[in-house]
Amino acid sequence: MLRAWSPDPQAGVQHRTALYRLLLANDFAGLETLFTAFFASIPPDWYRNNPIARYEGYSACVVYAWFASLGLDITPEDRSNQGRLDMAARFNGQVYLFEFKVVELVSQGRTLQQIKERGYADKYRAGGQPIHLIGVEFSRERRTLVGFEVETV
Repeated sequence: MLRAWSPDPQAGVQHRTALYRLLLANDFAGLETLFTAFFASIPPDWYRNNPIARYEGYSACVVYAWFASLGLDITPEDRSNQGRLDMAARFNGQVYLFEFKVVELVSQGRTLQQIKERGYADKYRAGGQPIHLIGVEFSRERRTLVGFEVETV
């Protein structure tokens, strides 16, 4: 039955395994490549008549579900005194702070800057764990990843 519903049922397992392995190694270049491949695998029909696909919430939901499938400690819409970060993940003694943007709605290259300007990492600093700030930018017109910046603090 799985084969009838999915052209390649092993692809999901392979993406989850790769995501886990890349996070474990903090291989951010590999993570960018995996994100690109993962979003490229979304069928175009999933964008049709779907207005949410035009906004960052769509990409955030996809990434959240993907990370949640690994059973990671995730906080979507992580609140602080300066606003809301799109997603925080804690794994292997590390903290990963994600902000997602759609470049047709905001200036490209500002996503990582927003994480820093709003001090989203501040509430995690006392834990003494490495904190990775990750700005991920998507194009709704091209339906793909167009920016991926990482800074470790």
